[in-house]
Amino acid sequence: MKGLLLLSGGIDSPVAGHLMLQEGVEIVAVHLDARPHSDDAGFAKAKSLASKLGVKLIVVPNAAFHEAVSKNCKAKLHCILCKRFMYRVAEALASREGAQYVVTGESLGQVASQTLANLGVLSQAIETPVLRPLIGFDKEDAIAIGREIGTFELSSAKAVGCPFVPHEPSTKARLNEILSEESKIDIRAFVDDAVSRSQVV
Repeated sequence: MKGLLLLSGGIDSPVAGHLMLQEGVEIVAVHLDARPHSDDAGFAKAKSLASKLGVKLIVVPNAAFHEAVSKNCKAKLHCILCKRFMYRVAEALASREGAQYVVTGESLGQVASQTLANLGVLSQAIETPVLRPLIGFDKEDAIAIGREIGTFELSSAKAVGCPFVPHEPSTKARLNEILSEESKIDIRAFVDDAVSRSQVV
């Protein structure tokens, strides 16, 4: 079995990848690159983490999608719209890579996009099953594993965070509202363009 891991450069996603590798699941990592709206440090972290895990890393540009959402959609929904875009990119790459699953580092309730309601909306973006090995973990659980496997220090390196994170993100997104916002931009065109410009690094 093979999974496409959404690798953010944070603490949780490399731990999720490690847990899947332990279960015998082959992992290919994909990192959504927001440069020039982020710095080179975020990309460097993802590259180092993939190397530490011993997995292939595919880097996908997503600055244009961020810009379109910021210009056309409700700010409070930016993170949900972005994550659904990431899911779609991962699904497209999973098909190309022969992977059966999308793997994420999401843990229930840790951030606004990971409430139960929002996770449900995210899962409906794609047909590919989404595996969340950290779903019931406390943050300290992930940190402990990260320290043990040597990813925590890499994840903790300073990098510019996403400038598009809203001040008051929605914690209870409704699917009909999300679909309405997605209709304001050509999601499929953005996914196809991002995947076509993806690179193995």
